[in-house]
Amino acid sequence: MGSVNGFDQHLQSFGEQVSDSLKEEFLKWMSWDKNETTRQELLSLGVKDLEKRLLTRLNFGTAGIRGAMGAGFGRMNDLVIIQTSQGLATYAATEFRSDSNKSIVIGYDGRHNSKRFAELTAVAMIAKGFHVFLYSNVCPTPFVSFGVKHTNSFAGIMITASHNPKEDNGYKVYWSNSAQIISPHDKKIQAAIIDNQEPWPSAWDVSSLSDKSKLSDTLNDVWSSYNELLKEKLYDPNLCLTSPLIMTFTPMHGVGQIYMEKAFDVVGLKPFISVAEQKDVDPDFPTVRFPNPEEGKSALNLAIRAAESGGSTLILANDPDSDRLAVAEKRASGIWKVFTGNELGALLGWWMILTRRELGDKSQCYLMSSTVSSKFIKSMAEKEGYAFMETLTGFKWMGNKAYELKSQGCDVCFAYEEAIGFMCGTSVLDKDGISAGVRLAEMANYLANQGLTLEDKLTQLYKYYGYHISSTSYYLCFDPAITEKIFNGIRSRCNPESSESILTLEIPKEISGGCNNSCRNLEIKAIAYRDLTIGYDSEQPDKKPVLPVSKSSQMITFVFDNSLVLTIRASGTEPKIKYYADFRVTCPREEEWPKCKQEVDKLVLAIVEDLVGPYLSEITPQSALGESD
Repeated sequence: MGSVNGFDQHLQSFGEQVSDSLKEEFLKWMSWDKNETTRQELLSLGVKDLEKRLLTRLNFGTAGIRGAMGAGFGRMNDLVIIQTSQGLATYAATEFRSDSNKSIVIGYDGRHNSKRFAELTAVAMIAKGFHVFLYSNVCPTPFVSFGVKHTNSFAGIMITASHNPKEDNGYKVYWSNSAQIISPHDKKIQAAIIDNQEPWPSAWDVSSLSDKSKLSDTLNDVWSSYNELLKEKLYDPNLCLTSPLIMTFTPMHGVGQIYMEKAFDVVGLKPFISVAEQKDVDPDFPTVRFPNPEEGKSALNLAIRAAESGGSTLILANDPDSDRLAVAEKRASGIWKVFTGNELGALLGWWMILTRRELGDKSQCYLMSSTVSSKFIKSMAEKEGYAFMETLTGFKWMGNKAYELKSQGCDVCFAYEEAIGFMCGTSVLDKDGISAGVRLAEMANYLANQGLTLEDKLTQLYKYYGYHISSTSYYLCFDPAITEKIFNGIRSRCNPESSESILTLEIPKEISGGCNNSCRNLEIKAIAYRDLTIGYDSEQPDKKPVLPVSKSSQMITFVFDNSLVLTIRASGTEPKIKYYADFRVTCPREEEWPKCKQEVDKLVLAIVEDLVGPYLSEITPQSALGESD
């Protein structure tokens, strides 16, 4: 590319360390980037850091891109947002060239640079001839999914990194069906990004956003319509009038405060107690180590304090973009119970079935959960005569499946994943922490009027449908090479064609007990094996999985001879190796459940440590972070 304002001299100061490819990418960056902050940041880096920032780039996948903010093609910044938007706009212009309503919805959260990234995205879309509905304020992620359907747009973009650390941001894309994009769109968008890296002439000119013939704001209209649908699907509008329940809510420094306040008001719920230190949008998340309510009590300390002060016994919490919901309930003992995603899935699944019947809806309906979630919802569907569908991890799969079922005349009553993501109905084809919060609050009032707590109801559900024990956790692993070695190591130990045992593991002698006789044997055998990375499923006649296969995603599932189901997967958005176990207990005595839970947790941990054993010293367990409940 030659010299760019003499910046090649900067590279020459590093001597022979600079490769031709690094020089080329550096000069491209300095030629294209108009943001002085990121330009100066790049000039401050050494060769090794320049290689990391410039010779790799954020690839479009998992419904978009997400990563740390900073200079370089491997970070989130103005130039990468422009390139991504130009690629998406080019691909969309081809896909929707004959569509009469060529519009797109763009929303953003309260993170650093989110509004700026949204505006640069809008500029690219306008340059390609699309009308842009750019929300005028921070909003929940589900409002973009809902907005696509409400405005009949071809796509929606949400600038958010959800519950990631404050240093991160992201770019999440919904397609014309209002669900997150899946293949082949992601691959085609990535190819279009590579073909449109140089900023277009208007790319940096945000003054074009003043032309109201090309850009408008539909947030209030979307918000109003969203709340009207919440009101239409109520079990009983008068539930809270006699309920003694007082609730507390925290948006965890995110966008949810005003949206949850309005939702409660619209459906007739009593106002909640707010957590003063966390109710306002703050991109630095100053009061929490991780802005993720899924982490348990450590993330809810201030909410518990506010609840205690206000005489509240129930806490609802959204993550920063309000697409997830966490719940905690105060027991009579004074101890706070933080519900897992699987427990909330059981409760909300029951409530959505009850509400559906009360409203007289008799259409064919599905319950849905991800493959790493508890099998409880499947047990519920079987007993209630509902259809059940399992999908891959992530709401991009559930949202698209829900859309497919709706086009066939069916409906999805409820869908969830264990990572506190819930889809209550199909108004939003994605997880939605606002609507889930309203449904949970409505259910809690209904139970309170009967003298029951959420935990009381959960116990009833376990007694009726069967007690399912879930055991989930993760390891931090910042080196993708180690992650790959761990999964290849697990595969190398398996004998999938064996008629006796695919995998046999020895169980430590100290793990013993009577829960289903699950832990009494000194060995455990895997009788079924599914690998969605290499495309193998021992339970299928042709050995090919029913669920989609992805060579770029690591996921292995074992079914053991004691009915334990264990899945180990690499996260697509975080540096984590996650594991999920589900075990259905056949012993009916409630007093044995805590002991059973302890035994299964120990058993699962022993199995996982055996499987990842060679690399235990190079990965960090969640328990070592002090963030587990």
